[in-house]
Amino acid sequence: MPLPDIKIVTTRTPTWRDRLNAYYKLVRLHKPIGIFLLLWPALWALWLAGEGNPPWQVAVIFIAGVVLMRSAGCAINDFADRDFDGKVARTNTRPLAQGLITPIEALAVFIALSLVAFGLVLMLNRQTVAMSVVAVVLAMIYPFMKRYTHVPQVFLGAAFGWAVPMAFTAIQGSIPGWVWVLFAAAVVWALVYDTEYAMVDREDDLKIGIKSTAILFGRHDRLIIALLQLLMLALLMIVGAAAERGWAYFAGLGVAGLLALYQQYLLREREPAACFQAFLNNSYFGMAIFLGLVVDYQLQPAVG
Repeated sequence: MPLPDIKIVTTRTPTWRDRLNAYYKLVRLHKPIGIFLLLWPALWALWLAGEGNPPWQVAVIFIAGVVLMRSAGCAINDFADRDFDGKVARTNTRPLAQGLITPIEALAVFIALSLVAFGLVLMLNRQTVAMSVVAVVLAMIYPFMKRYTHVPQVFLGAAFGWAVPMAFTAIQGSIPGWVWVLFAAAVVWALVYDTEYAMVDREDDLKIGIKSTAILFGRHDRLIIALLQLLMLALLMIVGAAAERGWAYFAGLGVAGLLALYQQYLLREREPAACFQAFLNNSYFGMAIFLGLVVDYQLQPAVG
């Protein structure tokens, strides 16, 4: 009589390197796309508020804050999605889903990074400190919104775009009315790139009951994304006119428009890998706008 198969399971106590690697992946430092998507609107606003020459100390604080808050956002996102990530192909290897980090640890990372970011903001003026509280609240509630609404990207866009008014309070001490048009553009942009991102997970999300704009838009997803891209570019043209920018800024918007067309090409078959590439392409989209702004201020410095 043959002996039954016996599975021998071996366990190894995680080393400090294993633990460090798990935290590294929790905050997605190995996937910097989120840092760039949060960084570009902040840089647009810093250059506009500083009229092409923002104070370097303020710029350093904002850039460090972007890295810290994006990392904190990833930690709270994984905490919120701890019961879902293991059921989605793209996310089932995340540290929390694999049990390498506990939910309490992820929550502690969010709190710790948020406090460090808040400490940086304390170096700025009172208006900016007060506005930073809104940024933390938005980062905290966004991951939970996908349970209640098909448009959680609005909350993501508000969280990612809140650096726009903060940059103006930090540099100018006030927020001109047209700055809210730039903030609106950042929110619309989040609807674009996060819908492309959600298209990657659409089938898994339908199975486990997570809401997203990719599900809400259905077969009209590409059309709605295209309309949102046009709306964003139109809002940025209004910003350029209000800030009295020149041809180089608008040339940057033209390059961004070509990149939007390329994203539509990638989305044509709605194939998950191509949708993810369209999502990643948004970093170049944001960069094109920023470089156009930088060059424009070099060619046409602000007067006064």
